[in-house]
Amino acid sequence: MFEGDASLEARDQGGTLDLHPEDGQLALHKAGLLERFKAIARYEDQEQRSLDHATGAVLREEVPLPGTGDRPEIDRLVLRRLLLEATDGTAIRWDSKVTDVIGNRTGGYRLQLQDGLTPAFDIVIGADGAWSRVRSAVTPVVPAYTGVTFVELWLSEVDTRHPQSAALVGHGTMFALHGPTGIIAQRNGGGTIRVYAAFRTGPEHGDWPDTALQGIDKPALLARFDGWSATLRRLIADADRIAAMRPIVALPPGLRWPHRSGLALVGDAAHVMPPLGVGVNLAMLDAAELAEALVGAADWRDAMQRWEVAMLDRAAGFASLCRDGFAEMFPDAAPPGA
Repeated sequence: MFEGDASLEARDQGGTLDLHPEDGQLALHKAGLLERFKAIARYEDQEQRSLDHATGAVLREEVPLPGTGDRPEIDRLVLRRLLLEATDGTAIRWDSKVTDVIGNRTGGYRLQLQDGLTPAFDIVIGADGAWSRVRSAVTPVVPAYTGVTFVELWLSEVDTRHPQSAALVGHGTMFALHGPTGIIAQRNGGGTIRVYAAFRTGPEHGDWPDTALQGIDKPALLARFDGWSATLRRLIADADRIAAMRPIVALPPGLRWPHRSGLALVGDAAHVMPPLGVGVNLAMLDAAELAEALVGAADWRDAMQRWEVAMLDRAAGFASLCRDGFAEMFPDAAPPGA
């Protein structure tokens, strides 16, 4: 496995994840890791609530009874550690970013790394995210900007330092949406809340990297939420820092490509979509089913092709739902009279 990060904790991995029993947890079960996951998952953080943008009043709330709820949360770094601990550590080559995939004249593929070419591999599986270099070997299509950008902020030690915000968000995920803007906040592990100030903005921002925060500060963000509840604005005003700018991108639903024997894409590399809780679950199921197909195959080439068809069929439906749901969450304009 070639991993671009220098180490397990080389960078922030992003926010919390809820794993679903029918895909993410199923993949962990197939890997023999489900019970270990259940022991560390945050079952207590499955609440969801929707707030009125102007008053902060609760419009809708879902609070599972203690001991119930089947979509527990887990921080990305914790999940990553769980998965890596189940592998032979020598199987991972850290700080090895793939820049190209090159077909070998005698069969298979070589990977262009920053420090040279690898030997040829019969099978290459690209799990390299939205801007996958492996995907470029099967299609020129790249993700397009959805028109919505998330600015991520962090509040730490919320129960002691920010008790009002902790109570507002609750133990789970909070949404406040109004026209093309929104504030989404999620309880993470370790007493942290990640806040996402979301808004539609022009295509000139669509290729901003996560670190491009020039000109983005709290006053500029708060100006986008003028007229919102003071309690919601406090999630921005009291944040310890602005952590990242995340232009939301997606591949077109139903994207397909001519099959190339020995090449496979999983997760965001194959079907990145707006962040509505689907991506990680599909990625884990993609990988689990591909592993099963390869292990049990008399002809791995045929097995990979059949797996790819099924994976893309499944992803197409979810991608359409996420596209439509995201557009409904962040319409182009505020409602009449707002």
